[in-house]
Amino acid sequence: MRLDDSNSTPERVDVRLASDGDAAAWQQFVFSHADATFFHRFEWRSLINELWNHKPYFLIARRKDRVTGVLPLALVRSRLFGSSIVSLPFCVYGGPLVEDATSLAALDDRATNLAIETGVGHLEYRCQRRTHNDWATSSLYFTFRKSISSDHDVNLKAVPRKQRAMVRKGIANGLSASLEDAAAFFPIYANNVHRHGTPGMPLRWFRALEQTFGSDCNCLVVRDRAGHAVSAVMSFYFRGEAMPYYAGDLPAARELAANDFKYWQLMCMASERGCNLFDFGRSKDGTGPFAFKKNWGFEPTILPYEYQLLRRDSVPQNNPLNPKYRLMIETWRRLPLRAANWLGPHIVRGLG
Repeated sequence: MRLDDSNSTPERVDVRLASDGDAAAWQQFVFSHADATFFHRFEWRSLINELWNHKPYFLIARRKDRVTGVLPLALVRSRLFGSSIVSLPFCVYGGPLVEDATSLAALDDRATNLAIETGVGHLEYRCQRRTHNDWATSSLYFTFRKSISSDHDVNLKAVPRKQRAMVRKGIANGLSASLEDAAAFFPIYANNVHRHGTPGMPLRWFRALEQTFGSDCNCLVVRDRAGHAVSAVMSFYFRGEAMPYYAGDLPAARELAANDFKYWQLMCMASERGCNLFDFGRSKDGTGPFAFKKNWGFEPTILPYEYQLLRRDSVPQNNPLNPKYRLMIETWRRLPLRAANWLGPHIVRGLG
């Protein structure tokens, strides 16, 4: 991204709300931009609107007829967690994608005006790197990304010894892995989030992701010798990157080493489809997933999410590490799974 316009006088940049007719131009810009992520894709506009009823504000910047920037935003209103405009709800990456500083400034101005007009508490960019030094930021989340080889032996040797042993244990336990659908993935995911005391997404969300992204989204299910599903993960794919995004394990998975086996199998499948980067996704420091990813040889990189605070004086802390949610988490664990699956989407909708 070129952000220094000091030696030139660029033509005016116009910003407006993207329509269905802008889809092709938006996608072309995203897929050709070095800093783009899976979450900048235009398909999120309809997904977030139709599945969660969050109003999308997908901004597109143009200089004459040429796209020079995009910013996917959505309005999230919640009685429990307050209101915000976010790039992008339910996505770990986001923020403006631009080719120059003028386009960034134009998108920022329009986004700020939208935030003021809608009366939200804050505007949030889920950036992978800082773009606004004068905005508030958070150091809560870290991402884990590493190159992978087309050679499975090379990838296995890059896994630290202890986790490599767990992969081999899973193999010795007769585990198998195959690509299945969201219906096979969902019971394992739902059981997992319920045990951890957090509300989960509904099955219809995962089905929509499958249908929308096609071969760029799949579910890997691990089964034991008897054919019982014990672990599963839904992953996204974007320009040679593989990202396990939603995952779950049953209690039996621990003794079988199914979690390590699952990610090893996913890494192999990603390599075979031509991926050269494995993105383990974001985690919070001090949590089990954070330690697990480090144990796999992935180094954490901070995600400097940026916040323009409008009607609030601090960065929101809507996450399970916040002590004020401790009682809620313990109560959630005691709910019958069926009740949690019904109630969860109503709560998670406001978290974004």
